[in-house]
Amino acid sequence: MADSYAILEDQYKKILNKYLQEKDEQGLYHAQQFSKKVMENQISPEEMVSLHLEIIEDLFPNLPAGARDSFEFLLEVMIGYGLAYREHQSLRDRQKELEAEINVAANMQQTLLPKEVPYIDSLDIGVISVPASKMSGDYYHFVKDENGCLGVAIADIIGKGVPAALCMSMIKYAMDSLPEQRLQPGALLENLNRVVEQNVAANMFITMMYGSYDPRVHHFYYSGAGHEPGFYYNAKNDSFEELYAKGLVLGVTREANFREYHKKVEVGDFVVLLSDGVTECRTDEGFIEREEITNLIRQYSHMPAQEMVNNVFYQLEKLQGFQLRDDFSLIIIRRKV
Repeated sequence: MADSYAILEDQYKKILNKYLQEKDEQGLYHAQQFSKKVMENQISPEEMVSLHLEIIEDLFPNLPAGARDSFEFLLEVMIGYGLAYREHQSLRDRQKELEAEINVAANMQQTLLPKEVPYIDSLDIGVISVPASKMSGDYYHFVKDENGCLGVAIADIIGKGVPAALCMSMIKYAMDSLPEQRLQPGALLENLNRVVEQNVAANMFITMMYGSYDPRVHHFYYSGAGHEPGFYYNAKNDSFEELYAKGLVLGVTREANFREYHKKVEVGDFVVLLSDGVTECRTDEGFIEREEITNLIRQYSHMPAQEMVNNVFYQLEKLQGFQLRDDFSLIIIRRKV
């Protein structure tokens, strides 16, 4: 280290002396190139000022006292600057580490979401889920059993970042471990509630709506755990009604019970499941009303389900100036025949 410092000192002395004699652009260029070596050798700002002063005193032995004092003053300034700069660099390094961790968690989240929507002859299904930032608190899940019945879940984890991603993974694997319960909404939520109550921190909450669609009789069975009510669209009457399912959020108490509801689905009717990022869309004028959501869905109801959810998302994103304030998830399940 001492040898490399001596080499740098000699190089700097030559560059500085040459510049003071010729004062040309080439000298400034050499100074810029030399600064890279200073950074590579991790020489602090105050060390550089001290080196500069030593060389100036060597080049100009009769340096006025005031000039020398000014360099001493600058040295003290740079000591403070150097300490602040190193602290800043340390914070930047830590920020990069956190960003790397968040990127890993965000990628992990993507692996937890369904890669494709199950195909059922009589159903048209559309889904869109967009995080407001890198990490999402929304989760959705599809499963199809051997009888062709469709299980669908939509959940909102009240919490962000890596803890939400870990919680999401726990939900997925807990659901996958209960195949015999998965198409019985009330029973599934009761089992999942016990898992959450035992394993999730008290300051984190999970809301969920879980439904099961039986295409053999075209009934939709569903239960809710404190989740945002969805909608049911009656094609014959061109009307919407709330798909409300009363129930506590998951994990509050181990003994929670979840009531099961059901709807008979006619041709053209559809079920809308969503997160509160849809219904709590906030513009400069305040929150939009739920009726505005249903009017928007009705506007695109002639389209395939996937185009419906895409267009609804685009319009609501546009209302927010293309800056989502909350995670957005929307699922539409329509009976075709």
